[in-house]
Order: sequence, then structure tokens, then C-alpha cells
Amino acid sequence: MIPSVLPDFTFTPRRFEVRPGIGMSYLDEGPRDGEIVVMLHGNPSWSFYWRHLVAGLSDRYRCIVPDHVGMGLSDRPDDAAGASPRYDYTLQSRVDDLDALLAHLGITGPVTLAVHDWGGMIGFGWALSHMAQVRRLVVLNTAAFPLPSAKPMPWQLSLGRDSRIGGWLIRRFNLFARGAAWLGTERVLPADVRRGYIAPYNGWRNAISTLRFMQDIPLREGDPAWPLVAEAGRRLHGFADRPAFIGWGLKDFVFDRHFLDGFRRALPEADVHAFDDAGHYVLEDRHEVLVPAIRAFLDTHPIA
Repeated sequence: MIPSVLPDFTFTPRRFEVRPGIGMSYLDEGPRDGEIVVMLHGNPSWSFYWRHLVAGLSDRYRCIVPDHVGMGLSDRPDDAAGASPRYDYTLQSRVDDLDALLAHLGITGPVTLAVHDWGGMIGFGWALSHMAQVRRLVVLNTAAFPLPSAKPMPWQLSLGRDSRIGGWLIRRFNLFARGAAWLGTERVLPADVRRGYIAPYNGWRNAISTLRFMQDIPLREGDPAWPLVAEAGRRLHGFADRPAFIGWGLKDFVFDRHFLDGFRRALPEADVHAFDDAGHYVLEDRHEVLVPAIRAFLDTHPIA
């Protein structure tokens, strides 16, 4: 069970039925007429990851922050044949859910995409058919293209993606969320912050999405998510004409310099902030620096 009181998470989650019988939780903070920043988390986090940035922006900017289905405060439907409601835990489902959320909120105008981890593939997957709406980018330790050829697949991800035993261990003991809460930062997280990351995925049913995200990692043609990720990679340079902010923890063993270099090549004018003393959860390690820097970036590049 997620604790009722979480550090610095002072927001009021909202819900809507993203698919028949399936509820999605999301934050909608800030003025209704403010420039919109859509913040997309990855695996195994949730909207909690963005709490410092929401607090730092929501006096002026409208912050939309979903919990992907199976994550955070959203529902955890089964994906077994015959389940009702049933959900396919695929990248395309995530893109469709984001589209449904923004349609539900009536957001058809310009947005800033802020992405982390799988949020990059979800956000840029959505942006393929909404390029005109995406006016600014905030990119934090993520990907929008396939695994670089020089980057080995980390064994920790292969454990969940390719091993039935590994997958069972991840769901049975919540290994992925626990490991990320302990190893995803350079600073030791306070116990209540670690609980905020771990608690949503305690128990077999609650951990389904953490495993399904790993199993959906596309490595080659034929993998379900491959066409979407490959197309996002081919078209990523098309965003080079708009303001982009890149914040990167260089101690991330997954989204390391290989991925950062990919974004630098595609977005050569991006404002890059890379930290030798930060890991995967870069907003945990360096939010004191990143939040004001992102705020200054948005203030300096208003949406016309």
C-alpha cells in the first residue's frame, strides 16, 4: 500500500477511465491557462518522481503527470487471456493512453514534453503524430531510439526480459523497484522516499507492470515495440529546431553516455546539464540544481 503521506508529494491525484473499467491516476497542477508541461515517468517509478519539478513549476505552468496503467495510483489490470478488464502492457498501449488522457483534458495546443526512462519512448512515440504540438523538450536519462550498437544490454534488464525465473523473482519480491530505490541514485535516499518508490509495487499483482515494461524492451525487428522506437529514432532529429533541455546522471548504468550521445547528435543545440555525481533518478540526486535550471529554460523559451 502506498503511504498516505509522502515526502514533498503535496498534490491531489485525479482519475479518469482511460479504457473501459481501467482507471488512470494523474496530476493536473497549476493554472488552467498556463503553458502545459507533460511529465512522463518510466519504470519502476511513477508521478512521485516528478514531485520536485511540479512544485517548482506549478505556480506558472500547468503540469500534467500521469501514472501509467499498472503504476503508481493507477489500476493494475491483468493481461491474461479472458481477464476482464484486460490490458496489453505494450508501448503502443502507453502511447494510446497518453493520447486518451490529453483528449480527456481537452489539450490540443502546444505542450512541453518532459520525459524520463520509458517516458521518453512513450512521449516521443506519441509525438510522432503530434509533432506540431511539441514545442519544447526536457529530456532526463531516457531513450527515444533503440539500444545503441556500442551499448551492451544490462544483465539486470535481461533478468526480467528474458528469464522466466528472473521474471518470477521480480514479481514475487519486487526486486526491480527495490533495486532502483537503492541503486538508482548516488545519494542515499531517505527511508520515506525509498518507500514512495517501492510501495506501489509490493505484491505479485502490484508488480505486473514493472515486469511487463522490461519484457517489452525492443532489441530487434520482430519485437512488438521495435517499429515505434525505431521510427522515433529515425525522426528524432526533426525536433532539433525547438528548444531542448537535457539533464543527465552519468552514473546511470542503463541510460549512460551512449544514450546521452544519441540525444546530443539528434538535438545539437540542446542545453545539456550532465552530472558525474548523479545516477538514473537524476531528479533525486540533483533536483536542487535541475529544477531551477529547467524553470529558467522554460521561462527563457516561452511558447509563442
